[in-house]
Amino acid sequence: MKSTISFQEVIEYVEALSREEQELLLEIIEKRRIEKRRSEISKKAAETLASVEAGTAKRSTIANLRADLTGEG
Repeated sequence: MKSTISFQEVIEYVEALSREEQELLLEIIEKRRIEKRRSEISKKAAETLASVEAGTAKRSTIANLRADLTGEG
């Protein structure tokens, strides 16, 4: 069974690591965050391509897209 630890405990564990281990941990976390974001972008791209192929994608101009995103339209 998986037990959970508090955020404060995680901080304490990290502080107990050597400087090199802390730097390595930060590097690993950053690389995993980047990979997760790439995966999310890839998934969205596949969904968009499927919408285009199915003919359900909304087509518009950049100005209209900007207005939709900012609520100014």
